[in-house]
Amino acid sequence: MKTKSHKTNKVSIVTLGCSKNTVDSEVLQSQLANGGIEAVHEDATGADTIIINTCGFIDNAKQESIDTILAYADEKKAGNIEQLIVTGCLSQRYEADLSPEIPEVDKWYGTFELPQLLKQVGVDYKKELLGERTSSVSKHYAYMKISEGCDRPCSFCAIPLMRGKHVSKSMEDLVQEAKNLVRDGVKEIMLIAQDSTYYGIDLYGERRLHELMDRLSDVEGLEWIRLHYAYPSKFPFEVLPIINSKPNICKYLDIPIQHISDNVLKTMRRGITKKRTEEVLDRIKSEVSGIALRTTLLLGHPGEYEQDFEEIKQFVERYEFNRLGVFSYSHEEGTHAGTLVDHVPEEVKAARADEIMGMQHDISLKNNLKLVGTEQKVLIDRIEGDFYMGRTQYDSPDVDNEVLIPLDNGYMRVGDFIQAKIIEAEAFDLIAKRI
Repeated sequence: MKTKSHKTNKVSIVTLGCSKNTVDSEVLQSQLANGGIEAVHEDATGADTIIINTCGFIDNAKQESIDTILAYADEKKAGNIEQLIVTGCLSQRYEADLSPEIPEVDKWYGTFELPQLLKQVGVDYKKELLGERTSSVSKHYAYMKISEGCDRPCSFCAIPLMRGKHVSKSMEDLVQEAKNLVRDGVKEIMLIAQDSTYYGIDLYGERRLHELMDRLSDVEGLEWIRLHYAYPSKFPFEVLPIINSKPNICKYLDIPIQHISDNVLKTMRRGITKKRTEEVLDRIKSEVSGIALRTTLLLGHPGEYEQDFEEIKQFVERYEFNRLGVFSYSHEEGTHAGTLVDHVPEEVKAARADEIMGMQHDISLKNNLKLVGTEQKVLIDRIEGDFYMGRTQYDSPDVDNEVLIPLDNGYMRVGDFIQAKIIEAEAFDLIAKRI
């Protein structure tokens, strides 16, 4: 395969997939910059090298990754770029299949091959840069990956095949990373992992997520901490008093339930029952008054029949989640579910997803209407059209509700917190005026 024969001057990093990939790309950018190479995100202008950080999680994500690779392969054939490198989950899993089909790609690297990738562009990997990175999504918020990989046996998930077993980062390294981000202007950090509740078991012999959150809350200048991807089985309830007592920890929890039918939960190998799931949710809501719960559902998994779908509808109606997302099941090679019959037709999966999201539209509107007349602390994210676009503590970027404040309310800086009164509500947005 062709290898690099020129000096790399500018690299453009294209990131696809989840927020965990975003963090990986930011680490890559920091290493490149320290090695004297100009590195930017998404902007290919003047770049001689393109690095695509791919996703291989579900069919749509895999197709987006392949389409992106092909588009840049065309750019290389046209002579607009000199070097094309592919990394990330898709590369980890499918290099042997893809490399003969796309010869324009100079090198393919997996999820654990950052030092080798850097060497390809003439940079030495520096361990001393651990925790050094600049947020690519915003100057005032950032994602922080507290662990890598996953030990869970979920039937539908290929993440362990691409990311390996669960490996926690040390608390000391994470606290230092948070301090570095705050030093660079970050005010909000989203804690992410494939399973954040497993944090610490491999390093400390027990779950220590509560202690990590406690220590992070003491980082001076860090105004919001938000917890994502909390697995419901063996949920560490020790985090709830921390969420309750620390003013800079958002009353927000992303807890992917996936399903509620015992029949489907067993087939999914989720390690939890409907009864236990409901007990966990009830305790969270009881111990943290006013907490916003976000969940994700996976519909159309092998073994899901109409009665199972009816159960999940009743569950969504009962719990009225503040935020909810839906995925349709797709077969993944190498997973347990991939050996089962995918018996739910695609049109049925789509119809079920649409029905759940229709229900969530009404639930979200109902929840938002309760906020009309209240005062909220709002973080201003950007300007769009005639509005400042912001969020409350109950909303994570990109996936949740936004607060729209008219520009004629006066000058506000992106990245600042302001107090606002909610004056109008829509299903997925709030209209407010600055106080």
